[in-house]
Amino acid sequence: MTMPFAGGIDGNANATLIFSLVAAVIYGFTLGMPPTLARSAAKTLAVAMLAVLAAIQGGPLLLVAALALSAIGDAFLSRDGEKAFLGGLASFLVAHIVYVALLLRSGAGLELLGAEPWRSAIALAMAVFAIVMLAALWRRVGPGLRIPIAVYVVAILAMGMSALTTSNVWMIGGAVLFMASDGLLAMEKFLVAAVSQHRAWMRFTVWVLYYAAQLAVTLGFLLG
Repeated sequence: MTMPFAGGIDGNANATLIFSLVAAVIYGFTLGMPPTLARSAAKTLAVAMLAVLAAIQGGPLLLVAALALSAIGDAFLSRDGEKAFLGGLASFLVAHIVYVALLLRSGAGLELLGAEPWRSAIALAMAVFAIVMLAALWRRVGPGLRIPIAVYVVAILAMGMSALTTSNVWMIGGAVLFMASDGLLAMEKFLVAAVSQHRAWMRFTVWVLYYAAQLAVTLGFLLG
């Protein structure tokens, strides 16, 4: 069996990656269940193990920090309530800021956004997506959440733009998946009726997109 890292399936790096994948799958199958400590642990470990993987493979410290902050955000969001949501939002906001710093340091500068038509097109699509998402949420959330959500939208847009300054397809794809995940999560949480039958597949899709995004960015740095 071909593994992405040296040492075979029992090597530390490959075993850590498998642990992360298993935790992600377990959480995916428990999405419809009430919040429990075991369910929270599975969600947190999925990305926390990616942080461990980045550390043992000598990845950038900023990558380890962004993944660790994301895992903390996952721990918050695995619980119910507005305080948990705000804790998750704050954790992911800082994680995105760290990602922006990491991607800009790895990229060739913001001027690259206008150097190639495909980069400009994706950048424009990201900007339109962010504006539409913010406009839709602004009318539906309470006054206390508007500014935090607006700041978060700007941060995720900045991450996407920063990824476009690199030439790594994994990083760019991960940023696009991250934005798609956040957009669908916002729709599920604020724009879809609480009793909607669409909530189940939306939550599952959010998780798949989100984990795939974190995995793509991680592998982009470690293998690219």
